[in-house]
Amino acid sequence: MILRLGFLASGNGSSAEAIVDAIAAGRLDAEARLIVSNKKSCAAFDWAAAKGVATLAIPTIADPDTADAALAQAMADASVDLIVMSGYLRRLGPRTLARYAGRIINIHPGPLPQFGGEGMYGARVHQAVVAAGLTESAVVIHVVDEEYDHGPEIDRRVVPLQPGDTAEALEARVKAAEPIFFVETLQRLAAGELALP
Repeated sequence: MILRLGFLASGNGSSAEAIVDAIAAGRLDAEARLIVSNKKSCAAFDWAAAKGVATLAIPTIADPDTADAALAQAMADASVDLIVMSGYLRRLGPRTLARYAGRIINIHPGPLPQFGGEGMYGARVHQAVVAAGLTESAVVIHVVDEEYDHGPEIDRRVVPLQPGDTAEALEARVKAAEPIFFVETLQRLAAGELALP
């Protein structure tokens, strides 16, 4: 099955870029249809333009409801089947969530549900994992719903902690694992080895 992908990014969109590269290399049976950001100067737009992926900025602050409707329509107009969040730091609105129910996925840099929820992203997650004294963290890919980091889990990859680990060292290993894991998960979805919940 060819996955027709739309992407959401607020920054570099490093996982999205790895996915687009995998498509170009013939390692993923998918099409990159559109990348949308809430920021007009999104860094992901630079590599997306160079790789021939359509981009669209939809600011969300001034009018979230209109932005939500525009996002849902833009993805539909691009014939997107599955939306991939790649560091998108805005809550999705009800129109997008309804139109793409069960077809929006996100990657989270720590074990869920323990280290998720509003405000739990980036360095905060790794600091909390290290402070909890765990022997391992995880990268989790899950379906997005109306609550932060709440939807059904699709897959996870364990990231062991090493003695004396700092939050910064853990973050570096997790960031290195995320793009590879996202590509492999999408490969399994495209091959029918994994199914969305």
